[in-house]
Amino acid sequence: MNAVEASKMTALLDEGAQFDGKLTFEGTVRISGAFKGEIFTKDTLIIGPGATVDAQIEAENVVISGHVKGNIFARKKVVMHPPAKFQGTVTTPSLRIDEGVLFEGASYMSKK
Repeated sequence: MNAVEASKMTALLDEGAQFDGKLTFEGTVRISGAFKGEIFTKDTLIIGPGATVDAQIEAENVVISGHVKGNIFARKKVVMHPPAKFQGTVTTPSLRIDEGVLFEGASYMSKK
């Protein structure tokens, strides 16, 4: 994470932290720990390389480098970087899956 990303960060669930429940936020949130539940935002969710997330996610943008199980609805885009592992369904107008990502599920390209 560079200084620009850190300055725009609203919250951080760091490695070693666990949270079960419903997360609603504005701004950019980075999850590097374990999360289970629901996530709602009109902004950006970043899931770090060490994260494990089992959730229904609704966001503007989602960037994944960790393990995610669930369904994602993103209004703008979803980007998956290695070593990401994804199991579930993605609905978004823009999806990028980099080489080295494990994707098990389905994707739907919604219209803007």
